[in-house]
Amino acid sequence: MPSLQRNEDVFILDLGDTENRFSPDWVADLNLFLDEVEAAPAPRALVTTATGKFFSNGLDLEWVMANPTQFPGYVASVQNLYARFLSLPLPTVAAIQGHCFAAGAMLALANDFRVMRADRGFFCLPEVDIRIPFTPAMAALIQARLSKKSAHEAMTTGRRYGGGDALEADIVDAVADEETLLPTAVALAASLAGKPTETLGLIKERMYVQTLELLRDRDNPLGEGGSLPTS
Repeated sequence: MPSLQRNEDVFILDLGDTENRFSPDWVADLNLFLDEVEAAPAPRALVTTATGKFFSNGLDLEWVMANPTQFPGYVASVQNLYARFLSLPLPTVAAIQGHCFAAGAMLALANDFRVMRADRGFFCLPEVDIRIPFTPAMAALIQARLSKKSAHEAMTTGRRYGGGDALEADIVDAVADEETLLPTAVALAASLAGKPTETLGLIKERMYVQTLELLRDRDNPLGEGGSLPTS
């Protein structure tokens, strides 16, 4: 299960030590932790990481298939979580220590910066191969955070990027070995923790205004023709 601790000016949010899929309870826990981070006095920054093999393996498809009538509301809650990360009025860094797939990869993209382990784990958007089209909001998030070339390749091929490949494609900002990954992310976050929160929050809101509007749309989270995954 997720946990939160504070190291001086930097909060460290650990997503858990399993596949860290987006179950409703898991999403709710993350929102509570974000409430705590936002309520804390400045200076502050946030590093999001995990423990073990996975950063996050994406949506909880087992829960989705067992609760098909709740799928639109579930997607809305996931997209709202992305919106919160994308617009947080404080610096955010994802420390990607393991596999980072699908919805988990989009969570990493919603952070300001990403540091990935150089020798283990993949960043991957496999939706094309598992027949789950991106919602308009998810597509907008990916395209807002990656170059056109990298977004096109990642979204249409399902390529698995190791740390070095992800750095070359500008998906991540730095790579590190296992021992230095979290300290590197924490140092980056700490160096930015003093940024004025009100100004930073407004900059993010204006920079990503159209993406945030889609991510926050609870009335039509799937877009036109959206439906339950087929596989």
